[in-house]
Amino acid sequence: MDTLSRMRCFLKVVDAGGFSAAARELGRSKALVSKYVGELEDELGARLLNRTTRQISMTEVGHAFYKEASDILTRIDDLKASVQNTHQAARGKLRISAPRSMGDDFINQAVMDFLVAEPDISVDLRLEDRFVDLVEEGFDVAIRVSELTDSSLIARKLAPFRGVICATPAVIERYGTPSQPQDLAELPCIIDSNYRFRNNWQFKGEAGRISVAVSGRVEVNSAQAARAAALRGLGFLRTPHLFVHRDMVAGDLVEVLHDHQHDGQAIHVVYPHRRHLSGKVRAFVDFLSDWFAAKRKRGEIC
Repeated sequence: MDTLSRMRCFLKVVDAGGFSAAARELGRSKALVSKYVGELEDELGARLLNRTTRQISMTEVGHAFYKEASDILTRIDDLKASVQNTHQAARGKLRISAPRSMGDDFINQAVMDFLVAEPDISVDLRLEDRFVDLVEEGFDVAIRVSELTDSSLIARKLAPFRGVICATPAVIERYGTPSQPQDLAELPCIIDSNYRFRNNWQFKGEAGRISVAVSGRVEVNSAQAARAAALRGLGFLRTPHLFVHRDMVAGDLVEVLHDHQHDGQAIHVVYPHRRHLSGKVRAFVDFLSDWFAAKRKRGEIC
């Protein structure tokens, strides 16, 4: 028996809670399973399990080896699955994490369009404004808006992400057009509490980042509710351009302070570096790339 097979045998003994249970699950004799684990220990020159007549327990070395062996075998299994799925149709359940602020409008559209296009895939979409741990929490992919720095993830850029400050023509006529970010401190603003800085809006200034404390009568945790408040003339709104593109084209909302917006953020779809693409993940990543490209071509994202 090769080393990988012995490793699998060791993991099965630990997971099953003993040699007898592991032997039943593996379809082998208890003596043979014990032999394989012993051969692995001999090969490593270290004891992995403490054995008594009633139970087993891992040694300190065994705990460390179990974690690393699990990771190695998972990567090997993922690699095999990736190769096997390369020419297979996409199928199965896809677990997706996305920010709630985008899910209200944009991500929901993309995911539902994807489900129509891929009838053999089901989706578990979780909308929450935090960065989930994809591996620990069992997600296949995540959609993130950030300057991506996590090298443990593979990322495909879907589109730039630009924020805007906007208001109705009536609000601008009443209060005037702010010429610098600090002017907003004295103006009614609509606060979307989904965003990290809430009522401390961040801008680009000559000397670096500027933070302006804003206030107003409306604070909500929904991008759509914030947009509705802006369209009713309740103040200046900070929101992603893609959420108010149609309103700006129609002239219902007007952008201000364009030159003070931060650059560099983008919308990415990400998945764990160690997990090779299965058919369902590949299909979703490719679909999203095409879906966002179509949005950009129509000018709905810039």
